[in-house]
Amino acid sequence: MRNKLRKVLSVAVALLAITLAGLLSSVYGQTQKTRAVGSAATSVVQQPLFTEFKGVKLGMSAQEVRAKLGDPVLKDDSMDYFIFADGVTAQFAYDKAHAVKTISIDYAGGNGAPEYRAVVGAELETRPDGSTYKIVRYESLGFWVSYNRSAGPVITVTITIQKM
Repeated sequence: MRNKLRKVLSVAVALLAITLAGLLSSVYGQTQKTRAVGSAATSVVQQPLFTEFKGVKLGMSAQEVRAKLGDPVLKDDSMDYFIFADGVTAQFAYDKAHAVKTISIDYAGGNGAPEYRAVVGAELETRPDGSTYKIVRYESLGFWVSYNRSAGPVITVTITIQKM
């Protein structure tokens, strides 16, 4: 019974994280712009720092995800939910073609989370409640990456990669 409750709570947290990431992208989204280099008309697009989790990338099929990560705790046509060691969970949302459209990783207590600079590069922005976040859009590549760190007694770091 306790394990089942833990799984349900983990799913609820993951769904909340994806919802928050979606809201943040619309409210706080920041676009990475193409910039001119020197006096030449050449433009350089910033390359993303964080594009996958445990070998899973946007656009991979649900079958490929399961082949890499094993059987999910929760499995559905539209989403898979995995629980890993040390409080790390990951949710993969699929489009109608069953290809990954969203990857959301939660690090309970922040344990094992990558340094934010390795995910979004620039400094994080701080909200009044002490939580921090940053969203970087890669318009030319068709996706965005966000880093969110909650405040309070139980810290959770959520990293989301999502197709636009």
